Amino acid sequence: MRRSRMLRGIAAAAALTLTLAACGDDDDTDAADSEETAEETEDDGEAAEEEESPDPEDLDIDRPGRDDVLDLGYVLPESGDLAFLGAPQITGVQMAVEEINDEGGVNDSDVTLETGDEANNAAIAQQNTARLINAGVDAVVGAAASGMSQEIIQLLHDNQIVQCSASNTSPDFTEHEANEFYQRTVPPDEAVTPVIVDTLLNDGHQDIAIVARADDYGIGLADLVQENFEAAGGSVVARNDYDPRTADFSPEVSDVTGADPDAVVVIAFGEGATFIRQAIESGISADQIYGSDGLFGPGLVDDVNPDDSGFIAGMTVIGAAGGEDFNSRLEEQLPEDESGNYIYGGQAYDCTIIIALATIAADSVDPVDINDEIDGVTKDGEQCTTFAECRDLLDDGEDIDYEGASGPLEIDGADPAFGRYAIAEFQDDGSLEVVGDQDIDLADLQ
Repeated sequence: MRRSRMLRGIAAAAALTLTLAACGDDDDTDAADSEETAEETEDDGEAAEEEESPDPEDLDIDRPGRDDVLDLGYVLPESGDLAFLGAPQITGVQMAVEEINDEGGVNDSDVTLETGDEANNAAIAQQNTARLINAGVDAVVGAAASGMSQEIIQLLHDNQIVQCSASNTSPDFTEHEANEFYQRTVPPDEAVTPVIVDTLLNDGHQDIAIVARADDYGIGLADLVQENFEAAGGSVVARNDYDPRTADFSPEVSDVTGADPDAVVVIAFGEGATFIRQAIESGISADQIYGSDGLFGPGLVDDVNPDDSGFIAGMTVIGAAGGEDFNSRLEEQLPEDESGNYIYGGQAYDCTIIIALATIAADSVDPVDINDEIDGVTKDGEQCTTFAECRDLLDDGEDIDYEGASGPLEIDGADPAFGRYAIAEFQDDGSLEVVGDQDIDLADLQ
């Protein structure tokens, strides 16, 4: 196997947290200084900036007293290079709040929703979290990036605010010292690995190349894919872990094409668009390329080649999402330019629904009481699939087991026991179409 780490002056394990998304890093470590990487690349808006994390103690927190209304907030990327993760999650949260209020709200009051931009920026995420706390929210959905959740989890914990993330896949949250008020509706990275491997094998691929960001997200997921693919009898003929601020992927493309793989797995965010274009121009066909969740979105078409909507037709991307029925409903609500972008939308919807159901089960809007009920409404009771159905059971004194848009959850501590993943393919007209889905029971991975 060819293996190359094209780091160009950056330590392989250095985390570039300002470009950390769903499967991101666990802290805000700065990249090592280097003459060759000091100039930030502006390609596709994926500029990587170095900054020190702000001190949460510098934030002005003045939490108001509690009222009788369930007040929710979100801290999700409305702007910045991870905004593609924000669109389906924000829409999912809004759909859930609207459905809850259409059914009479929670404890006879409409649920309120405060908004906050994550912006893939630690200072902005913390400032907006503080603003939500000061506005009196009882629970927060977010952040999208694992690195950004690391920046706000302590703040929410110290103020006893429930936190639910739809897209944090870093394994560190399972045992995080401040996870007492933290839950997520997506499993850690290990759950998506068999979906990627099964898709590759089902498509007939035996010799693959892996190209991954040289940070905790990229290296961690690449290691899992390589280990599982080889365990299934396949071969990894080339492996390249690259500096995320790289603007020219010629060395990586040369190494991959020289290894002559059946398929190429690309674990990247927006910067991966440059590799994809150069790889296709060098003879790799689009239908040989399989992208991770960081590439799951219709905006990738323009990022790769704005002059040819069919340039990446046939490319596959894989990420957590809701099931087919929910995705159809989500599609109707998404902004037009986000059509087909379902990633983590079902998981964000479920975060909102389970917080509302836990509030009803607790008969309280105190976040401490809500937090105590979240695990319980997702397991060991009578199965229900909608807010109204579950609420009616709770009103009748029944225990419930909510099975939501993202499948059975069965949350234990911070983590769900199940994951639901969408397999999507880019079309000739530039659209992104879901062509399959797969549920993963984490118990099967033990």
